Amino acid sequence: MTLAVRVPEELSARVPVEQRGPGMERDAVRMLVSRGAEVAHHTFPELPLLLRAGDLLVVNTSATLAAAVDGWTGHARVVVHFSTRGDDGRWAVELREPDGRGTTRARAGGPAGREVRLPGGVRLVLEEPLSGRGERLVLEEPLSGRGERLWWARVSGPGVPGLLRKYGRPIRYAYTERDQPLSVYQTVFALPSADGTGSAEMPSAARPFTARLVAELVSRGVQFAPVTLHTGVASAEAHEPPYPERFAVTEASARLIDAARAGGGRVVAVGTTAVRAVESAVGADGAVRACAGWTDLVVTPERGVRVVDGLLTGLHEPQASHLLMLEAVAGRVAVERGYEAALQGRYLWHEFGDVHLVLP
Repeated sequence: MTLAVRVPEELSARVPVEQRGPGMERDAVRMLVSRGAEVAHHTFPELPLLLRAGDLLVVNTSATLAAAVDGWTGHARVVVHFSTRGDDGRWAVELREPDGRGTTRARAGGPAGREVRLPGGVRLVLEEPLSGRGERLVLEEPLSGRGERLWWARVSGPGVPGLLRKYGRPIRYAYTERDQPLSVYQTVFALPSADGTGSAEMPSAARPFTARLVAELVSRGVQFAPVTLHTGVASAEAHEPPYPERFAVTEASARLIDAARAGGGRVVAVGTTAVRAVESAVGADGAVRACAGWTDLVVTPERGVRVVDGLLTGLHEPQASHLLMLEAVAGRVAVERGYEAALQGRYLWHEFGDVHLVLP
């Protein structure tokens, strides 16, 4: 789905909301609410008033990594974006060029064998391009093309998680004003994983939640089902469908989701990552089961959703693949009306921006 709208540059959220004024917290963002073709304007702290006892929020617990690391290939400086760790220990990476403004721009990947020198004497070697097809991140044959965006790479040294902790910084794009500490990119639901992996970019729909708001929701009878999906890089220049990503839905969360549905509650996913995880764990009988591994699921209007009733998400670029998922949940008319209202209302886009709540 592509919307015939243009998002003015001034509607990009350049800094987190808590840095826009004294006393502001993460939840001080606006929230557009769509119910079919009807649109209403709210603030995020009003979320408890829009949900009801028995509703369930599916939240992603993946922690954000400091996934950008400076490097050199030959005499040229590059920035490596670490995306996803494969089963064989290699990492899918994207090489980018510094743009002189503290951010980066896209560059051609490859060729195979290219070496990148990283801090601490670490060496990264590109091996083959990533096709993004198959549940185990299978590569297409034959392998070809210097312009592939993501490549499998092998990294020398003790391990990438340690490298990122010592030398990495959060990935950011040109619409933001400056580098931010990693804490700015962690949600209240983020939990560190035992193996040090996580998301290359923040599962940003959950960013406005605060501990206080979570407590209020729980006190009103709204439940939470944690899932995990480690997101890969989603460079702003490329809007191809997401690559396969690691996910996990526990037995406890599967039971919570099924119980909420059986009791008449609405299942509202917090972010497209939560949709992808829970919809990947649905059996042929429509029940959610414990599941973990890789998912290459792309939710489209043709595929539809089987579990999710609603979605809390950010505002995406008009050509982003995420809009197909939003259309699957809400319908095309609702998406078009919502984005028209967001533009007219001067809502802010991207990970530090405002949010969109889609309800049945």
